[in-house]
Amino acid sequence: MQTITIHGRRTLHGSIRPAAAKNSTLPLLAATLLCDGPCRLRDVPRLADVDTSLALLDAVGARVRRCGADLCTRPADRLCGGIPEHLAGAMRSSVFYLAPLLCRVGYVRLPLPGGCRLGPRPVDIHLAGLAAMGAEVELEGIAVTLRRTGPLHGVDFTLRLPSVGATMTLLMAACCAAGQTVLRGAAQEPEIGDMIAFLSACGADIQGAGTPVLIVQGGRPLGGAFHRPLPDRIAAATYAAALACAGGQIEIAGCDPASYDSFLRFLAGTGVQVSRAGDCVRLARDPAVPLRGGAHLRADAWPAFATDTAPLAAAVLLTAAGESEIYDSLFANRFACAAGFAAMGAACTVRGRQLTLPGGAVLHGTDVTAPDLRGGAALLAAALAADGETRLRDPGHIPRGYENLPAALRGLGAEISGDCPQTAAHVTPPGRACPAPTGEPPRYTANHGSSASQFFHILTQSM
Repeated sequence: MQTITIHGRRTLHGSIRPAAAKNSTLPLLAATLLCDGPCRLRDVPRLADVDTSLALLDAVGARVRRCGADLCTRPADRLCGGIPEHLAGAMRSSVFYLAPLLCRVGYVRLPLPGGCRLGPRPVDIHLAGLAAMGAEVELEGIAVTLRRTGPLHGVDFTLRLPSVGATMTLLMAACCAAGQTVLRGAAQEPEIGDMIAFLSACGADIQGAGTPVLIVQGGRPLGGAFHRPLPDRIAAATYAAALACAGGQIEIAGCDPASYDSFLRFLAGTGVQVSRAGDCVRLARDPAVPLRGGAHLRADAWPAFATDTAPLAAAVLLTAAGESEIYDSLFANRFACAAGFAAMGAACTVRGRQLTLPGGAVLHGTDVTAPDLRGGAALLAAALAADGETRLRDPGHIPRGYENLPAALRGLGAEISGDCPQTAAHVTPPGRACPAPTGEPPRYTANHGSSASQFFHILTQSM
């Protein structure tokens, strides 16, 4: 079992620049399937989820390769709609291939997506929107199959909640649908703006970026584009959390502070010195001065406090003076990392979606296990504030979202030995045929306004 060893009480100093955002890169890779010309995504980090995406693209017949630090795709001669189960199960982002493959192939079969066990993650919004555009939706066991008998058509569709993933899925579908699509209640996260920028560069006509109402004039041919995904705001928040835990002085460069403003304001409230200059943030903290607790945070959709940063905030508040609470409105199991915090000496309590932190903990090194991507990063950050040696076991989730996080922190002065395994997913052998779905599974065709959420209960409860 891989282990990362962290020696606490070492202050951080220096400058660091976040890589391209995982949460933008993964859906953008799926979107390249819509393009009739070559695409190049600039400066993409080597993440496990990126490797899985490349394997998935290869498995469905796409032409993709690494060009130095970039990812280059070319239009495929022939695509297939069957997504291999081992690749779908490796990451949640396999859901982004529903719309591109449905549009280009005419059908797509997706086994139950994997990723972090954060509780119910509704895919029914994706499916209801695609059904409203004319897709036939079939449920067979733990897989979903979508078919179309003709082109998708534009629709006026309201998302029941501002899901980032569903907004991206329906944006991709709308670009290929005939006529106008209006998406109401759309997510407004920066990654949505990045997807719109990419699709627009390819030739799409999308209005309303940055608002909850997006208007797409579909049916326009999409060529290729060269695009640099936006910097990773969650990685930036992770480095900021590490500074707050360890103390010292660092600069985070090349990432718009507005993209993680809620986290920076939270840190300032704890006593971390935060200054902004253009796309740089400078943070400083004297480790001899206790942080202030008493925070009451609620993680929710943009522009609220980001759910991915909730475990990082928890790591910062463990030693702060005063009781704090963090509630996550989006994911039911966001605080699986609390068991690791408790093992390190923090008397934290999880009740449903709420984490309560009494504060004032004196952390000590011990053995902990990374339960998921952001929880693993939070445990690593907390270990920087602990006395002695912390051994972070089974850190395999961490490289899904960070390119060697231990090495990045070592570059700032942390004493960390061991690196996260950067394991690539299995690639489908060249020339392997992609079988079409067989059999006659039960069929359900959702109409706009129907309750797809009930039909797909098994899916939402398993993710």
